[in-house]
Amino acid sequence: MHILSELRYPSRWYTKLLTLILALVFFAVLATLAIAGFLVYRIVKPQRSAPEINMASFPGRPEVVDFQVPELGKREGWFFPGLRRAPTIVLCHGYESSRGELLTLVSALQDHQYNVFVFDFAAHGANAGVTTLGYREADELRKAVDVLAARDDLDPTRFGFWGYNLGAYAALREAEGDKRIRALVLDSVYDDPEQMVKIGVEHNGLGTFPLMVRSTQLSFGYLNNVHRHDPPLSSKLLALNGVATLFIQALDDPELAAITRQMYLQAPEPREQAIIAHGNFVSLSDQEKREYENRVVSFFLLRLPPTVARPQPLH
Repeated sequence: MHILSELRYPSRWYTKLLTLILALVFFAVLATLAIAGFLVYRIVKPQRSAPEINMASFPGRPEVVDFQVPELGKREGWFFPGLRRAPTIVLCHGYESSRGELLTLVSALQDHQYNVFVFDFAAHGANAGVTTLGYREADELRKAVDVLAARDDLDPTRFGFWGYNLGAYAALREAEGDKRIRALVLDSVYDDPEQMVKIGVEHNGLGTFPLMVRSTQLSFGYLNNVHRHDPPLSSKLLALNGVATLFIQALDDPELAAITRQMYLQAPEPREQAIIAHGNFVSLSDQEKREYENRVVSFFLLRLPPTVARPQPLH
């Protein structure tokens, strides 16, 4: 009782010091949790970019394709037709990006007779909601593939994915359970959404604050509690056996580059890696974009050709 009384009404110097320390710790933890909550809100509600594009005048004869995602509502995508019965490449934009920023890559692929499809994930482009950094975005991607596979003007068994960070995670998560996916380009992919949360905290300049990263990850995990037991993607990489995969590492994003390289080393054959100086396709210079597009198109031409060689008749 004396100890409790002393803590409640400190009279000695050391109990006063202890009380002060406990108060400082309490307010520091409270401030950390408050800032972590704000950071999570900023991360899951990114600034949306939706450039105004008149698709009626855009080359390539794009077609608007709508599809429904349970609990998330309608999604609108743009389908760019290629050679009839050719495979389809689905482009998955990155975090804080949108489909409209990928149109030069769309044109590069369509010029080589591929069908190409682009759409915006939740909380990106014109879509409301919050991002789960890949968990539910993979569901959006699966619904898009299901709708496309029901068409009669493309090959429903041959799809390719290209994705950057958020889009790369969603693409890989979907590809690990979908045999229709035959080729993948994964640019700056991560293994677990919490890794992207950590990068988001660091980009806000708060990564060095004690417990800030972990508090933000815990808050993000609470929001996505239904996925708390989801394993990292690397645990299922063997499911890609036979799926050609190109891993792209950007040297100006060393944390994602290191994760991407580690996943490349764990992936089954056939696999390739490319190391580039600058990441984020939408921010590249015109020359860098052309080189990047050539690398991506060359990979798909080799690994997922637009036409399938027909067997020669027996003589």
